[in-house]
Amino acid sequence: MPLQPIFLKLEGRQGLVVGAGVVALEKIGSLLKTGVRLRVVAPEALPEVRTLAEEGRLEWIERAFAPADLDGSFVVIAATNSPEVNAEVYRTAVERGILCNSVDDIPHCDFFFGSVVRRGELQIAISTAGESPAVAQRLRREINEQLPEDLGLWLTRLGELRREVLATHPRGEERRLLLHELAQRQICESALCPTRQLARTGREASRAQAGRVYLVGAGPGDPELLTLKAARLIESAAVILHDDLVSQAILDLAAPEAEIVNVGKRCGTKRITQEEINALMMEHARAGRSVVRLKSGDPLLFGRAAEEMASLAEAGVDSEIVPGISAGFAAAASLGRSLTDRDWAANVVFSTGHHAQSHNRSSLPALEDSTRVVYMPGRDLQLLATQWLAEGLPPEFPCAVVARAAQPDEQVFYTTLGNLGDAAQLPAPSVLIAGWAVRELAAGTAAEGQGNAVSA
Repeated sequence: MPLQPIFLKLEGRQGLVVGAGVVALEKIGSLLKTGVRLRVVAPEALPEVRTLAEEGRLEWIERAFAPADLDGSFVVIAATNSPEVNAEVYRTAVERGILCNSVDDIPHCDFFFGSVVRRGELQIAISTAGESPAVAQRLRREINEQLPEDLGLWLTRLGELRREVLATHPRGEERRLLLHELAQRQICESALCPTRQLARTGREASRAQAGRVYLVGAGPGDPELLTLKAARLIESAAVILHDDLVSQAILDLAAPEAEIVNVGKRCGTKRITQEEINALMMEHARAGRSVVRLKSGDPLLFGRAAEEMASLAEAGVDSEIVPGISAGFAAAASLGRSLTDRDWAANVVFSTGHHAQSHNRSSLPALEDSTRVVYMPGRDLQLLATQWLAEGLPPEFPCAVVARAAQPDEQVFYTTLGNLGDAAQLPAPSVLIAGWAVRELAAGTAAEGQGNAVSA
């Protein structure tokens, strides 16, 4: 039986249900959700139907069906326990050109009620043309389990953006592509939401520009900690050259057709030289591609950005820097401590593990009034601890090692400088934060001579 699936606007139209028993009650419930003006004709009615009539949600005519009851109706449901009455309702409706559904009577149906999954304005209706309502219900349950609960809210927001786009962007292929792109993105309430900005400015204004290289900070790994600009550029770049520590969750934001190349190194093992990275950036940009050089954390902090910017400038390649959240800040946020606590830290010193060990005392600010943030501290923390103790820092100087800051598998190890060499081996990347600003977090660990590991 060939059927044409349609969704009818029934709000404000007249509908008729003949019957007020159990079967009719189910159809009444479905129809009332549409805003239809519903009339029910039946000599007897269930208490639920009587209550709906008393509340003014429908009109109940307490008698048997008469052909005149069809006057003004747009749709009719025959739902009595009498096949003869149902057949009469259907026959009369057909004569008047009114759509009719005779419940559980396939030959006497102009349309069927689907089994519906709802998420706000979103409706997915399943029909078996009356062959097996049980199958339709089973499929409805399976689909319902797979759809997110907030899908309706997302659709409402998308509808608002669609109307905005239709009102502000000229008709054409670019507008069509913009609407399709919006339909694939998350939408937040903020006015700074990247998707909302995309709807206002259009695709081209928000995309990475051909022939330009963007040095973009990927932050500590959580996509939600990306800047709005970084997210837009990652989503639209033709080529992404990324560090090894950039998380897969962030790389997943890239367009399916983007070329993604890992140009990082891990534990000192180089896949590619800096000169080769510079050459790749210039090659792709000169070929008219948009290039995102994606760096973990902030590109201007221990990211060799100076060398890359110099090579691009020398080659005459247009470039732009997009800052990101440094892992040191993310680690401090995870600890819940300010790096510049007014009572304990007048300075902040950022260094890598290598430089932290090689500094001499005269090159550092006052020893104990600084918070020290050490990137890539290395696995042998004893060397670093020995150096700092030799400089005059006390053994009880608080320390915290934060591994994979702001990511789902984040781990934190609290200890003191005297016990830093015994710190647990945490997964890379890690950041060491040392200073009296983290004193309370390390309190109690020195007495036992051991640290305290905590998983996020």
